[in-house]
Amino acid sequence: MPIKKSNPDLILIIVTLSLLAIGLIMVYSASAIWAAYKFDDSFYFAKRQMLFAFVGVIAMFFIMNVDYWTWRTWSKALIIICFVLLLVVLIPGIGVARNGSRSWIGVGAFSIQPSEFMKLAMIAFLAKFLSERQKLITSFRKGLLPALALVFTAFGLIMLQPDLGTGTVMVGTCIVMIFISGARVSHFGVLGLLGLTGFVGLVLSAPYRMKRITSFLDPWQDSLGSGFQIIQSLYAIGPGGLFGLGLGQSRQKFFYLPEPQTDFIFAILSEELGFIGGSLVILLFALLLWRGIRIALGAPDLYGSLVAVGIIAMVAIQVMINIGVVTGLMPVTGITLPFLSYGGSSLTLMLMAIGVLLNISRYSRY
Repeated sequence: MPIKKSNPDLILIIVTLSLLAIGLIMVYSASAIWAAYKFDDSFYFAKRQMLFAFVGVIAMFFIMNVDYWTWRTWSKALIIICFVLLLVVLIPGIGVARNGSRSWIGVGAFSIQPSEFMKLAMIAFLAKFLSERQKLITSFRKGLLPALALVFTAFGLIMLQPDLGTGTVMVGTCIVMIFISGARVSHFGVLGLLGLTGFVGLVLSAPYRMKRITSFLDPWQDSLGSGFQIIQSLYAIGPGGLFGLGLGQSRQKFFYLPEPQTDFIFAILSEELGFIGGSLVILLFALLLWRGIRIALGAPDLYGSLVAVGIIAMVAIQVMINIGVVTGLMPVTGITLPFLSYGGSSLTLMLMAIGVLLNISRYSRY
């Protein structure tokens, strides 16, 4: 077991808290009009986001002081619990359906999303699996196949909800971890073709997914239907210009862009704070990823490196997809922007993950 050598990464803490602060401000700014209309309380979403941020920050600093090897010890139990929750959420009366997906389990006035926590549990378990079988990872049958079987079993359960966005992030994160651990490129070539075929099958199997693809290619073809969100998002970003319309001055949040506090919060941020504000957020994410990569490279063992890589890959994939969707470069997938978008499970999970990364940084040699 490694011996503590230093304090946690201060830059990573500052960047994380900065993104969180920007997120809290933007959640209120983006949601105030809708919250006042629907709940007669302009702070409805902001208060809940602040509560989850408070819980998440406490969890982050607590986990920061928990030896990351603890997650290796408990990774099997954690992933079993998450698998059970993924099954429970599918039971009518227990699982809560929203926007066509049964992805939440209600707890009083709040709810949790098991698929979000599966992402972190999968990182912890897969890192253990890969670090123990490093010499076998070049073998398709003994190394790669068991790892992929586990990942796609979880993906299958998530797709039963269905939640293609979360499932895509989890699979992408795991693929990065498997590749970094030493899997053969030739295996990935074959699997890539099979994965592409399967992805196309998933898209074709659900008409609404096909509409998202066609609306991505030409959103004005169905401007009041499948292309509506992308068009309204672009209408928000465009007028923002260099410096934006000013904090709180968004026009698209007046019932043009549906629920702007969630997946499309970056569009409202760009409208109000302009290119400068959007670039600042992207720069903060770049700093976070840089610190994470340094921590992964300096980790004292393979398990720590793989966990750090998994966390950074998860954040990077979500950021790229979310901003890609908001700017019209990718089809709408329903993925939140880490630390900024409204959502208790997503925010808590991300802060917990950063806590694990901060603990690894206490042993990192860099």
